[in-house]
Amino acid sequence: MASRSDAYKAAGVDIEAANDFIGRIKNMVSSTFTKGVVTDIGGFGGLFKLDLTQMEEPVLVSGTDGVGTKLKLAFAENKHNTIGIDLVAMSVNDILVQGAKPLFFLDYFATGKLESGVAEQVLAGIVEGCKQSGCALLGGETAEMPGFYADGEYDLSGFCVGIVDNMKIVDGSSITIGDSIIGLASSGIHSNGYSLVRKIYDESGFSSDDILPGTDKKIGEALLEPTKIYADVVRVIMREIEINGMVHVTGGGFYDNVPRILPHQLVAKFNFGSWDMPPVFNWLKEQGNLSWPEMLQIFNCGIGYILVVKQDQAQDVMDRLSGMNIDAWQIGEMVRRENEEDEQVQINF
Repeated sequence: MASRSDAYKAAGVDIEAANDFIGRIKNMVSSTFTKGVVTDIGGFGGLFKLDLTQMEEPVLVSGTDGVGTKLKLAFAENKHNTIGIDLVAMSVNDILVQGAKPLFFLDYFATGKLESGVAEQVLAGIVEGCKQSGCALLGGETAEMPGFYADGEYDLSGFCVGIVDNMKIVDGSSITIGDSIIGLASSGIHSNGYSLVRKIYDESGFSSDDILPGTDKKIGEALLEPTKIYADVVRVIMREIEINGMVHVTGGGFYDNVPRILPHQLVAKFNFGSWDMPPVFNWLKEQGNLSWPEMLQIFNCGIGYILVVKQDQAQDVMDRLSGMNIDAWQIGEMVRRENEEDEQVQINF
């Protein structure tokens, strides 16, 4: 094998190291397998057997995403064991919005030179994200691409597939005037807006070891806090209560994400201050000299996921969330859109 791969190794690609890496991670990956998985890793494709016994009209839902420039902070901090959670969360939270149950996830990891220790840390995060989501890590791709990435850097992307019964798809069409908006707490910045986060951080004069004001966390730790995954919460609430709409508050913040589910004639009216603001957002606002409307256009500002339910069910939902130790708040309601020119998101500051 060594003699056959020498030429490729001289060009910067170590086939033996890649094969050794795959061998070492098999147990880690298989720990995510659910009963639908019918193949081990290493094949040309992952096989998954669908259980359709509980569904009348099964519909597959898919999502794909990356982590963005949050990776740059992971490189700078040399912390790689949570960025994989972010990767899984970004796709899983997206498909949850339509009521889908995550089934399986695939990842793509590319780097200039494979450093197995770093790659294993990244994969450990992906595995943890899959476990939190209740989905299997069905396969992936590890690409060594010398000369394409800077030393010590890598890129990540992921792909998730879920399933939902056609009659239970949540698309926002049933949202009506008076519906309550419930916000679920984010764990921090999640994985959006990091081009601005890094600019603010670089210009702030703070170091990663400085304590974030209002917390006992170092700034570096706070900025790398992994994205919260809402799969368990959504699954429990949907089992008992009809949800009219859901929003993953991702890139574009409140102003761009909420209208994606709203009927044309409605406006989502939010009461700013009705939820707890994590200190990291106050720090970003102060250091970046930003207004709250600017912040809410870019970041989740403490609300990572939104549920829209009938007003008379809102307290029931809140009680259930409290029983699961989930921080959540009633943060607004749906009102009539009086004019075509009116924005569909209004925030009372």
